[in-house]
Amino acid sequence: MQGYVDARKLPGASVLILQDGLEAYFHQTGLRDVAAHLPFERDTVARIYSMTKPVTSVALMMLLEEGRIHLDQPLSDILPEFAECRALVQGATRIDQTKPCAVPTLHQCLTHTAGFSYPFNPGVLPDEMAARKLVFSARSGSLAERTAELSTLPLAFPPGERWEYSVGIDVIGRVVEAVSGQSLDRFFADRIIGPLGMRDTAFTVPMDARDRFACLYTPLAGDAMEFNAAEKSSETLRLTDRSDKSPYLDAQTFSGGGGLVGTIDDYMKFAEMLRRGGSIGGDRLLSPHTLSFMMRNHLRGDIASMGPTSFAEQPMDGMGFGIGGAVVLDPGRARCPGSVGDFSWGGMASTFFWVDPVHALSVVFFTQLSPSSSYPVRPQLKALIHGALQ
Repeated sequence: MQGYVDARKLPGASVLILQDGLEAYFHQTGLRDVAAHLPFERDTVARIYSMTKPVTSVALMMLLEEGRIHLDQPLSDILPEFAECRALVQGATRIDQTKPCAVPTLHQCLTHTAGFSYPFNPGVLPDEMAARKLVFSARSGSLAERTAELSTLPLAFPPGERWEYSVGIDVIGRVVEAVSGQSLDRFFADRIIGPLGMRDTAFTVPMDARDRFACLYTPLAGDAMEFNAAEKSSETLRLTDRSDKSPYLDAQTFSGGGGLVGTIDDYMKFAEMLRRGGSIGGDRLLSPHTLSFMMRNHLRGDIASMGPTSFAEQPMDGMGFGIGGAVVLDPGRARCPGSVGDFSWGGMASTFFWVDPVHALSVVFFTQLSPSSSYPVRPQLKALIHGALQ
């Protein structure tokens, strides 16, 4: 961590490790605001981006346990705007080259096999999404409006055919709203964030935490969210979102795929809930059987076997995908020390977490550098921790 900060590759960072529920290690270094020389501290509030996806997935599984949805349910049962789905034909070069297809299921939305995409992926659909600025960013309108616009586009492929990292879990966030009758921020606060005591976690930076909110940096010359960009900036820590001007100070879009901000201790409470099988501190969110089901591989093979062309927050070889997160199937094929059954995901600002059922580990890493593909901090962190295990 210090090496990355000294080389001006990361502005600052923190890592928290629990084993058997007890704190084994914590370290912080560097700055949350480089220009103001403000330190990156344990209570620094950071953008966790796609680490929101497991939270939204837990929300849907809570509704499943209540018998209010089932995973093979067509998305159109809940969001009628998806009733007439079309997918791009193979080899399409235009967005209007489509054919009728099945409606994605909730399970396919959760596992990135629904046919949705992201603007930063390669392909016809991502290009159209980028042209329309169809993203679920903090100030892009209501979740209902974003999802309705998404329904006017074809899918990248017929549901179930491939794996492609996507806005599918943003759509699941809208499903949670429609089924529960609550806005996603309210559902999170009442059912997940509140019970777990994640006091600094929300879609909008809490008022009493604004002086602890970090700036966001990028090594790119252009869009910090462009994962495939090759153009590097002469400044390795180019400021791209100021803490005092950020859209996260007043979020309008409750992005279930990437909208939360919070602290490292807050997210550790969520990670420990996953590791402990659905409960922490006397509050049970889910059954341990449901959590075990979530953290199994739900694909027919590893991610690589499903022909992805998209960006992913993890390696694809030797990695499966469960409900809202990746699952290690074979550490050797993933080329990174780890345990079979590790459940993890990361965020666009290079944050990362995993829970290890073999060694009873929960690990959360925070920094604020986009895109997350900039440096191999995640496999290096896993290697360091496994090297330290007795």
